[in-house]
Amino acid sequence: MSVPTITLNDGNRIPQFGLGVFLMPPQETQEHVAFALANGYRHIDTAAIYGNEREVGAAIAESGLPRDEIFVTTKLWNNRQTDAPAALAESLEKLGLDHVDLYLIHWPTPRFDTYVQAWHGLERLQTEGLTRSIGVSNFHQQHLRRLLDESDVVPAVNQIEVHPSLAQFELVDFNTGLGIATEAWSPLGRRADLSNEVIIAIADRIGRTPAQVILRWHIQRGIIVFPKASSPERLRENADIFDFELSADDMRAIDGVDAGTRVGSNPETFNRR
Repeated sequence: MSVPTITLNDGNRIPQFGLGVFLMPPQETQEHVAFALANGYRHIDTAAIYGNEREVGAAIAESGLPRDEIFVTTKLWNNRQTDAPAALAESLEKLGLDHVDLYLIHWPTPRFDTYVQAWHGLERLQTEGLTRSIGVSNFHQQHLRRLLDESDVVPAVNQIEVHPSLAQFELVDFNTGLGIATEAWSPLGRRADLSNEVIIAIADRIGRTPAQVILRWHIQRGIIVFPKASSPERLRENADIFDFELSADDMRAIDGVDAGTRVGSNPETFNRR
């Protein structure tokens, strides 16, 4: 599998496609990650709150792949924003790694007003070599502006909810304008977008599945994507998106599916610790 890479603003490169393990039970995670790595996946996205970092690490260790061939992301949970060094140390112990490739602030949790402090903690962790790149997740324009006002380090990545029914055109453009790469979580809209008539029509016409059409739409937008997959068949299907392109008309048609519909929490109001 030949996956394109994107050069981040710190010079590091990230595979544009990978595997996410959100809501993947620990007992299944190791098996799925191991299968993915054996079938060409090289980008794994996890988080402390997912409860499966240890299983991700076990699959990486058993893969026999050189560490520098695997891009690993984990995230700082909200109740650890004032304690990022200890939080990352715990994640590294579970993963069995001496560094991650990308460490993200999981949510801004604006009511607690600690995300700037967390960002300064991530800056130090990057300087110490414990994470190669640092970024944020679920940050809106005002959160990013504040980071830039109070720091000289621009996030390498902003991981946000993006799918056809929540295309996030303005926020993606804002990220791009700052040199921040956009990653999509719930890239299929938790599978709700798979039943959209526009997407089904395109898939039927070009002989692809709706999931492949949506994932290809993300890739052609320049977005980094790592769908969850619950079976070997789905892992293979999701990855089979690099031998075709959507036409400009198809891209515009999928863009038109946007309805501003979230399937996850709104970063403005999500303040869970």
